[in-house]
Amino acid sequence: MSALLPKDSKGCPYLLLAPMEGVGDRCFRIAMASIGGFDEAVTDFLRVPSNAHVESLAKRFEANETKPIPIAVQLMGSDPELMAAMAVQMEKRGAHRIDLNCGCPSNTVTGRGAGSSLLKDPSFLYENAKAMVKAVKTPVTIKMRSGYTDTSLFKENLLAAEESGASYITLHPRTKLDGYGPPAKWDLIAQAKSIVKIPVVGNGDILNVDDALNMLRQTSCDALMIGRGSVINPFIFHQIRAYFHGREYRPAWKDLVNFFAVFRQQMSEDIPVRIQVNKLKQLMSFLFKGNEALLAKRQEILSSQLKTPQEFLDFAFPLLQEGWLTNPVNSL
Repeated sequence: MSALLPKDSKGCPYLLLAPMEGVGDRCFRIAMASIGGFDEAVTDFLRVPSNAHVESLAKRFEANETKPIPIAVQLMGSDPELMAAMAVQMEKRGAHRIDLNCGCPSNTVTGRGAGSSLLKDPSFLYENAKAMVKAVKTPVTIKMRSGYTDTSLFKENLLAAEESGASYITLHPRTKLDGYGPPAKWDLIAQAKSIVKIPVVGNGDILNVDDALNMLRQTSCDALMIGRGSVINPFIFHQIRAYFHGREYRPAWKDLVNFFAVFRQQMSEDIPVRIQVNKLKQLMSFLFKGNEALLAKRQEILSSQLKTPQEFLDFAFPLLQEGWLTNPVNSL
């Protein structure tokens, strides 16, 4: 068992809240921390461009953001010297762990040689990761996809990550070209476990407790990272942990109301009201998507034209509560 990825006293694997661009922002992470259930959070990627002033850029990271749950920082770039310098700044600011993004599929990112573009050349992946590892004492890890256009360099990229000195790998088993469309190929996580000696964290298509258990059984991965599943169901981590503790976790309606209250509180007054409504609408639409009783009403959420956050919540909460009361355990 990895010291960085310890199981709890009942054998529940280490649970990580995934970095997610957009919906998984600071507001979401803090709202999730108010619920808890997971062992560690990870920031959405901090882009390190070729002209980065690392000391200024580093100020965007707050080590106490999800306190008492520790938070890791994910860095995305392709200049080994700058990535090492940024890792040093993250260590100074108290990052729990420093993660190298080798997975973002966005064309605006890959067009600049970052994100999943690093998977085109295992030696370049190694060069960036090694520079970061050498620069700090804080654990450096790598989050990667299974390849760029295909998986032809899958083994080479895994070995490059291991040889760089990275503490562990988180694998999202889709290629860059796959995006988020086809089902995640969990067999690749199992393959990764047979290729490298360092721990492998499984990520992709974990939407409920059964998915979590199936991934563990099918891949023998060392820990679980959950992204989209936590947006659909903010209580998924509690439900997974409850399974290992031999009990059922039944979230209360007030817990969900509080989740939204914290989320809304974290939205800065500097954010235009229209954007605040859109952020709430995006989050609520995920919740409706994960509930069969509410799925038919999801379009009402998406097409609503309400102008203030409170107006939107006054409209959406009764619909959400209806589905919640219909099936409170699996409703999200």
